[in-house]
Amino acid sequence: MGVLETITGPDDLKRLASSDLAGLAEEIRSFLVDSVAKTGGHLGPNLGVVELTIALHRVFDSPRDAIVFDTGHQSYVHKLLTGRQDFTGLRTRGGLSGYPSRAESPHDVVENSHASTSLSWADGIAKARRLRGERDRHTVAVIGDGALTGGMAWEALNNIAADKDLPLVIVVNDNTRSYAPTIGGLADHLATLRTTRGYERFLDWGKNTLHRTPVVGGAMYETLHGMKKGLKDIVAPQGMFEDLGLKYLGPVDGHDEQAVEAALRKARAYGGPVLVHVITQKGRGYDHARNHEGDQFHAVGVINPETGLPLEISGRSWTDEFSDEMVALGAERDDVVGITAAMLIPVGLSDFAAAHPERIFDVGIAEQHATTMAAGLAFGGLHPVVAVYATFLNRAFDQLLMDCALHRAGVTFVLDRSGITGPDGASHHGMWDMTLTGMVPGLHLAAPRDGEQVRAALREAVDIADAPSVIRFPKGTAPEPIPAVSRAGSVDVLREPAGDGGGLDLLVVGVGCMAATALTVAEKLEAQGLRVRVVDPRWSLPVSPDLVEVARATRAVAVIEDNLEVGGVGTHIAAALTEAGIAAPVHQHGIPAEFIDHASRGQILERLGLTPESIAAELVAHLS
Repeated sequence: MGVLETITGPDDLKRLASSDLAGLAEEIRSFLVDSVAKTGGHLGPNLGVVELTIALHRVFDSPRDAIVFDTGHQSYVHKLLTGRQDFTGLRTRGGLSGYPSRAESPHDVVENSHASTSLSWADGIAKARRLRGERDRHTVAVIGDGALTGGMAWEALNNIAADKDLPLVIVVNDNTRSYAPTIGGLADHLATLRTTRGYERFLDWGKNTLHRTPVVGGAMYETLHGMKKGLKDIVAPQGMFEDLGLKYLGPVDGHDEQAVEAALRKARAYGGPVLVHVITQKGRGYDHARNHEGDQFHAVGVINPETGLPLEISGRSWTDEFSDEMVALGAERDDVVGITAAMLIPVGLSDFAAAHPERIFDVGIAEQHATTMAAGLAFGGLHPVVAVYATFLNRAFDQLLMDCALHRAGVTFVLDRSGITGPDGASHHGMWDMTLTGMVPGLHLAAPRDGEQVRAALREAVDIADAPSVIRFPKGTAPEPIPAVSRAGSVDVLREPAGDGGGLDLLVVGVGCMAATALTVAEKLEAQGLRVRVVDPRWSLPVSPDLVEVARATRAVAVIEDNLEVGGVGTHIAAALTEAGIAAPVHQHGIPAEFIDHASRGQILERLGLTPESIAAELVAHLS
């Protein structure tokens, strides 16, 4: 039996001798590579925090002491050390979540996998416990250098630093990366801290020299004392944190468990807010991750652990289609610029960056800044394309509304991973964007049905100069192109009813990737003797007058979308038809207003009744 198998909780870990810990760390890394290779998941970040997580659970008393992981994708080691060692169902229905989960364990605190939130959570938890007289309970926030670029983290730091007796430990897990290398002023500052560790050794040398040579000691002491502030800023410029009022410890080698443990014990005893700067390596111990030039295996699918190569070969993704068209547009138009919030590779802007390095802006994990900056770029005569995951646009809604839309800024937002994304769970489903953007006056939204339409929509979007535009598409492989049989103004007709006679029983509006589902629904309904037309509005918001006219000739309308039903495209179409005096009822098929757990996309759609079989059966019942 290995050491890991004996760990059922933090108490078992605390009982281990220090000499056992290196072997435990090696076992954990082997377990992670073997397990995540079979299921997919966040491999690189977890390989980097093995010793750090061991030290956290040896020093602090979870769950009595709260350990809050920022984003939480680096919590796999935490799961292993708190009694969850069955990873066979990781990120699948009924298995372990890929993020902390309160339903799984009392050791898990924050489930939201959006970055830069841990410090605010920890600030609130620590202050609540102090108010309740629980001064012997500690709170720890573990935040990466990438997440520390987020504005919300700095809002929290500003408040934490002002509370001098708050028992709060901030662990900065500095691996120089989020998905890709961390950039910006903070990254430069941390890099300086990492590379200038000589300050304390210099002072030790000075003290020893003073002791050994008292004749020159006084002058040397005065010199050292006078140089202290300037020297500290040059050799170990932790002053940025200490000037805020935070005690700074580090930098500490994050793979020296005993060094990390010693720093955490010192921080725990301090009695006020302390920042512990820990340097780690993403992908530590797995050469394929360390040698990967992209994201160092931040997240992987099913892979061969021996080679690091994927076992499932996918076709061209939706993101690939966007990426290629951005490069083409960049060559044609020098006003097109790209913006990413620390996700250059995942959102498909890396090729554009390689072709036009002066026209790409990576702002760190700062979607709010990205959005308002885009408004400024538009005012300056450029057309920014802001590429983010759909779920992360939620964080910049105010800036979209008040900075872009109010000022009629020509900014295009490209929302990757929209709709039901599957195994990453509630906070990563991109199911809110059409509801949120539907409230924005003047905004144009396209939901392309295939890769060809992604390209077409992007070209049309960058020609919109007086309003924000949005293009949204899902995760994964793009389908084969779905041809239109005809065009009704701006609306693509994808299927006409069979035969020449009779009226139209149903108009099915397939929004975005749900167009394929809409076509299958039509086939099933026609087998029941109903006459059905299927259309793709292409630009879903605002509702096109052409779509309204198409709907005049039908008994009923069905709208199929992978967005909330509440405030979704179906809601807007129903309102437009009512305003036009069209009495045809609108049957909406979308996502209910609930948080959806991790499972495969297919499993979730089946549970929600968004399969062709379920939709067709429901519509037959309505129309019969």
